[in-house]
Amino acid sequence: MQSATIVNMYQQLRVWLVHPDEEMCAAFQRRFDGLPRFRVVHGVFEDLAPHDCFITAANSFGIMTAGIDAAVVRFFGPQLMEQVQLRVMDEYLGEQPVGTAFIHPTKHSDIPFVCHAPTMRVPGCIEGSDKVYAATWAAFLAINQHNVVDERKIQTIAFPAFGAGFGGVPFDEVARQMSVAYRHYLNPPHRLDWDWVAGRQKAIFYDGKKQVVTR
Repeated sequence: MQSATIVNMYQQLRVWLVHPDEEMCAAFQRRFDGLPRFRVVHGVFEDLAPHDCFITAANSFGIMTAGIDAAVVRFFGPQLMEQVQLRVMDEYLGEQPVGTAFIHPTKHSDIPFVCHAPTMRVPGCIEGSDKVYAATWAAFLAINQHNVVDERKIQTIAFPAFGAGFGGVPFDEVARQMSVAYRHYLNPPHRLDWDWVAGRQKAIFYDGKKQVVTR
């Protein structure tokens, strides 16, 4: 059984979904509709209000020189990339797999943590894959694990649109996979069996009756 403390963490987490394109914001709004405590922010990272943790759409090597990663480094300073790369080398022997994530303190009062969650090994197309889901799910797991052990809880998180830039994933599919990960985070299982696994697999790989993830 899950403890009341863990369940309470699920109930308190607030999710911001951030992007400057109106079409991406509309996709977020449509796909997250019906899920609790989400907010779509039409804007850029630099204009966000203070929050607990920004999830950066990373690569496996912590090279944060382009896209949203570069904006994050400009905001926090080059030491953040150095620290992230040291962790990638120490904890992952130089290559952090897609589907893993870690929380790192920033020492910045407005955004005290970042979450490094690779969506791809190196910049390139990830359309047709489940990597958007895998990276989003990894971020939720890292936040959950942080909140279990750390006194300073993460309650408000901000996501960019994973895979919508270099990844080439269509906006609606980005929002679909990210919303599936959030739904799964909010509804952890009480037991594991193949029927449950089949349902989860279908939720990730299919949109209605159409298969949208092929590898």
